[in-house]
Amino acid sequence: MVNFQEIFKKFYLAKHSGRKLQWQPTLGHCVLRANFASGTKELQVSLFQTLVLLLFNDAEEITLEDMAHQTGIEDMELRRTLQSLACGKARVIHKTPRGKDVEEGDKFIFNIDFKNKYFRIKINQIQMKETAEEQVSTQERVFQDRQYQIDAAIVRIMKTRKTLSHTLLVSELYEQIKFPVKPADLKKRIESLIDRDYMERDKDNTNIYKYVA
Repeated sequence: MVNFQEIFKKFYLAKHSGRKLQWQPTLGHCVLRANFASGTKELQVSLFQTLVLLLFNDAEEITLEDMAHQTGIEDMELRRTLQSLACGKARVIHKTPRGKDVEEGDKFIFNIDFKNKYFRIKINQIQMKETAEEQVSTQERVFQDRQYQIDAAIVRIMKTRKTLSHTLLVSELYEQIKFPVKPADLKKRIESLIDRDYMERDKDNTNIYKYVA
């Protein structure tokens, strides 16, 4: 899979110079064929769920520690993945000892007796609440992404209009930007672009901006 990712990365960056390609493995999904006592089923699962289930092709019983070593999945993500497979509605693997939480030393076996009336079963990941640190990190990423979007919108408008008053620029920004933003934040982004020589103030009227080619 890594080889295919590298091939696509080279292809994408060759077509779109200046962009950055970032993989989001948690958003991918696979369809696995699994053989149960009741017959063959198709399981629609995430990439991490797939990595865990494929381990049972070569082993009857696997510990949490062995799974972590063989898959390389981060600890909290692995525990969440195992909860979805062993503690959710579609329990295609069994956990010993039983319980809602995955703990050190837990062992897992493939549930050969799993039954479901549907041929294809989607097994959803269990959603985890963000910690305070994760929430701060998410907010920071959103804020940074929005700064980039505002900057791009300002440059796009000024490149087209060449010269524009502060009031008209802000008005056009509110028409293009799809998320809430304060006038003071827009002013900060304008000042930032002036500092970076993307635009400049008119020498005779500081409320007029000029695009710098």
